[in-house]
Order: sequence, then structure tokens, then C-alpha cells
Amino acid sequence: MRRERLVLNVHFIHSGTYSSAWRSPEAQPTDFFDIKHYIRGAKIAERGGFDSFFLADVPALIDQPNRRPSYALEPTIALTAIAAATENIGLIGTLSTSYNSPYNVARRLASLDHISNGRCGWNIVTTSKSEASRNFGLSVAAAHSERYSRAHEFTEVVLALCASWEPDALVGNKETADFVDLTKVLPINHSGPHFTVDGPLNLPRSPQGHPVLVQAGGSKDGIELAARFAEVVYSVSHTLEDALQFSARVDEALVRHGRQPGDVTICPGLVTILGSTEEEARRREDELWSLVPLDYGLQRIADQIGIPVSDLDLDKPLPDGLTLPVDGNQTFFNAATQTARRGNLTARELIRVQGGGTLSPIVIGTPERLADRMEEWFRTGAIGGFNVMPDVLPSGLEDFVDEVVPLLQRKGIFRNAYEAGTFRDRLRAGRARCTAAADQGA
Repeated sequence: MRRERLVLNVHFIHSGTYSSAWRSPEAQPTDFFDIKHYIRGAKIAERGGFDSFFLADVPALIDQPNRRPSYALEPTIALTAIAAATENIGLIGTLSTSYNSPYNVARRLASLDHISNGRCGWNIVTTSKSEASRNFGLSVAAAHSERYSRAHEFTEVVLALCASWEPDALVGNKETADFVDLTKVLPINHSGPHFTVDGPLNLPRSPQGHPVLVQAGGSKDGIELAARFAEVVYSVSHTLEDALQFSARVDEALVRHGRQPGDVTICPGLVTILGSTEEEARRREDELWSLVPLDYGLQRIADQIGIPVSDLDLDKPLPDGLTLPVDGNQTFFNAATQTARRGNLTARELIRVQGGGTLSPIVIGTPERLADRMEEWFRTGAIGGFNVMPDVLPSGLEDFVDEVVPLLQRKGIFRNAYEAGTFRDRLRAGRARCTAAADQGA
């Protein structure tokens, strides 16, 4: 299924995606936990017609907090505040299947979907960070395959709970004192290797039936999870060839799971550094690069590829003989090593190419250059949209909305106004699983 228009999501990361963004003149050290900062960003994105506003999360203090802000606000709580301040934009939060229970996650997501009138999305992830495992009584994270086995069952349970109320189960007849038709509110009676959950959920079915399902992860297990459940997939593709190959892998997996090629919207990450001229954009990038502590960048690379930082030399290429981590983050490893090998980069050069530590490609230039690149990728049919990651917030997002969005609209590949309906309706992602199952008499 080829899309007629782009899907645009903004990945709202602290003060900005570039690792030194918090040191820019516009940023405040408290932005990473200031809800006013997030609400302002969501309103800017909504003004630009963005499909969704995305908050990532890791349940631990990570990423060298002595050098850069870490994830702080719990996504569903922050997105609930944002829901009250916005009207149309989708609201996607990361909730890990590794250190949550399905019932609580289903309840939180259904609550957000009700509060936002059908704008909730769930980024389904597993967590490989040992810092997180130690916060939940475990010495190490579970093995990669075990994490994904749990994720499959976890998602099954959440979907079953979201469907445990029929759409017309709430009667609310004051005259007859009939409040809920209990024949239409049924337990799920799930019993599996990881979870035993009776159900039903304790609130009626939400406007979308269940949240829009998002997945981010390019490993074999990640793609299988996406092919089974996802409606949107975030990816890391540095070249158009990478994007085409990833799309083909996802399509093959979709077919294995009884779905159609193109049933998911693939949105590669895209870090943006904009200027009115190429020179102005380069100056902006130079300024941000000058604020990056090299020890931070070097440790980020070491974490991405799973080796001690002492094994890296700033002015030498990555060591030979690196092996894909069996239980670590395979997407991070592949993105970092492929970028380094493709350009024969030293560690110092890789840090700069990564903007101090991000894995997605960085486009530095004018709005016209960025819009042309986005159009080229979109018209191949390999991708359905982009996960936009501005360098500094909110100015990088404002520049995108004011300068790039009008160009995309003139190209005829992006909306001029929001369509009616829920987040899923606007994505044209098809019916919720519970709706489709009900129509089939399940």
C-alpha cells in the first residue's frame, strides 16, 4: 500500500537531538523535566500538521547524566498533560515490555486514549540496559530472545484487555438502573509462559479500540515483532539503499504473519540542522559540535558497539573484529558500525557524524535541500514518513514547521489541514485489531 502523503512524527528529545543542545543559548537546564517545554513543542508540531509527538523512555538514569540530560518524565503522564493542551496531534509514548505489567500498561494507554479523544500511540520496546534491570530486582537484563518472547505475549495481553469491553457495553440507563451490560464485558483468562491475567479491563473500550502500535528496532526479532503487531515502525537508515533493504525485510516478515506488504508505515529517523543558506546551516552545526565533550561522545560509541571505552582511540578507526551483541541493542550496534565502515571514519569523525551520539542520519542544509531529500525517499515507496529529530528545541522544530512544511505541502505530499477522526484514522492504518476481530465474530 503506497501512501499518498507523508507521515511526520516529531521525536522530542530533551533540549534537542544534538547531544550538546542543552548548552545552546535558548535552552534551560530544567527543560528535560519542564512540562511547559514539552507542551510548547507539541503545540508547534500541531501547528505544522504533524501526525504525532513521540516521547522515548528508559526506566533508569542513563547516558552519562553528568554530561547530558537523561529521560525524566514518565511518558503517559507527560502526554496526558499535552493532550489537554492540544486537539489533533497523535501522542506516542514508549512503555517497555521488560519492566511493566500488561494490565497496568493497558489501563494507562486506554486512559490516555479516552483523555485525548483517540490520539494515543504505544511504542513497544524491550529494554536491554542493565541499569534498568537493577531497578527492578534483576542483576542483568534478560537475553535478547527472552525479551522478545515476553514482548510478544505482553502485547497480546494488552490487546486482549483493550478488547475486553464491547463498544456498547456501557448502558448508563438511569431509568432502569442498568449501568453496564456484563454480558459484553468479559475476562480474557490469559495464561502463558510469562503472564497470567484474568481481566477484563476496568474502563470501557477507548475511542481507537487500542492505541496505535509503534515499534522501533531493526534486529531480526524486532522486525518479527513489528510484522506481527505494528502499524508504524521507526527505523535507522542512512542511505536510500538502506531504506529500500529495510522495507523489503519488513514486507517479507509481514507476509509471513499473514499481512500485506506495506501494511506498516516505516518512518526512518532524520536529524535536522537547518539554515537559510548552506553556510548558515554549517555554522549552526559547527557551534553545536564545539560544545560536545569528546569524552561523552567516545563513551556513547563504546556503549553502542559494546566494548570498553579504553579500546577506542579518538583518531583511529573502530577496532577490527567487532561482533554483533547477542543480548545487547543490535540496532545501535549495526547503525554505528555501518556508518563508521562506510566512511572509514575515525572515532572522532564518527562522533561528529553522529552529532555527539545520535544514530540517525543528520541532514545539514537549507529547507529546500531537506524537502527535496524527503520527497525523493518518499516517492520510492520504501518509506511512509519520517521521525523528525530537530537539533535544538524548540527552534529546530519551529524552523521545520515554518520553512520545510510549506515546501512539502507545495510538493503535494503533506496535508494542509488535519482530517477528522482519531490518530489511527489520520494514519489510514486500518481498523483496530479488536474491531476487526468483532466484525469476524471472534
